[in-house]
Amino acid sequence: MDNTTALTFTMTAYAAMENYKHGMFTVFLLLYLTTITLNSLLITVIHQNKELHQPMNVFMCMLSINEIYGSTALLPAIMSVLLSETYEIPVEWCMAQVFFLHTYASAEFCVLAVMGYDRYAAICDPLHYHSIMSNSKTAKLVALAALYPFILFGCYYSLTLQLSFCRKTMPKLYCVNMELVKNSCSNTLYINIVGLVLILLFMVPQLVMIVFSYAQIARVCQKLSRESKGNALKTCIPHLLSLLNYTIGSLFEIIQSRFNMNHVAVEARIFLSLYFVIIPPITNPVLYGLGTQTVRVHILKMFIRYKILPAKLMKPVTAS
Repeated sequence: MDNTTALTFTMTAYAAMENYKHGMFTVFLLLYLTTITLNSLLITVIHQNKELHQPMNVFMCMLSINEIYGSTALLPAIMSVLLSETYEIPVEWCMAQVFFLHTYASAEFCVLAVMGYDRYAAICDPLHYHSIMSNSKTAKLVALAALYPFILFGCYYSLTLQLSFCRKTMPKLYCVNMELVKNSCSNTLYINIVGLVLILLFMVPQLVMIVFSYAQIARVCQKLSRESKGNALKTCIPHLLSLLNYTIGSLFEIIQSRFNMNHVAVEARIFLSLYFVIIPPITNPVLYGLGTQTVRVHILKMFIRYKILPAKLMKPVTAS
């Protein structure tokens, strides 16, 4: 069968939510609004305050933009299919969603990698931090983290676009490339091989950067006083938690896509498949907004300026 506009995929995972789909629609709507609000707030605060225009905060903004990008690629589509009667999605929508979600996932890991490098420069060589993380260096890292996933996955995606499909079912709430390959009636051996190579290219360089950065940080921290170690750890905790959170969610999705998980309850499989694109976009702005004192102070100032919070709340924050 040719890949035409008439072809649709049936998303069979939605059947598990048939009896409470309107309640799930409300949950997904609240998750989407929360994600947009938290990440937009963090971007706005950093953009409006020049003293926050530091490399790490620039990377925070980039991470938040990517969170909005990934959530917008997923949650409105899930809500739309939930309200349908057939749980079908046109192949063009499915192909577009594959591109958006895969580039979101790759960009997320790239940004977290450059954030790890920034922490390495700040802790291991603080006297030369501003020369190491100059404006031009920061711009190059931003461009690398933004373009690398799109260029690399775009090459692989060009192979996916050539597939024709004989099967029409997808056992998930959204489209992923591996499920498209499984539904194809084309010879997909070369696509599977290229896919495994790309997973390595997406993960290995970033892992090397992260492992190198934290190995150097650990080495330097051994020579610091207890107080300095504590301060260094505080600056790393939000990044480490974000990295751990995203890595766990990605592993859930990779395992589900590559291995048979039918022995796991369908509700658990649904939650695990959504983890990487729902939980990090909500927790990351909280970690960086509330976990970073300078950003936290400016968020409170903004709320006080608009009389959302009483001014006395500033005192304990600035004193900490």
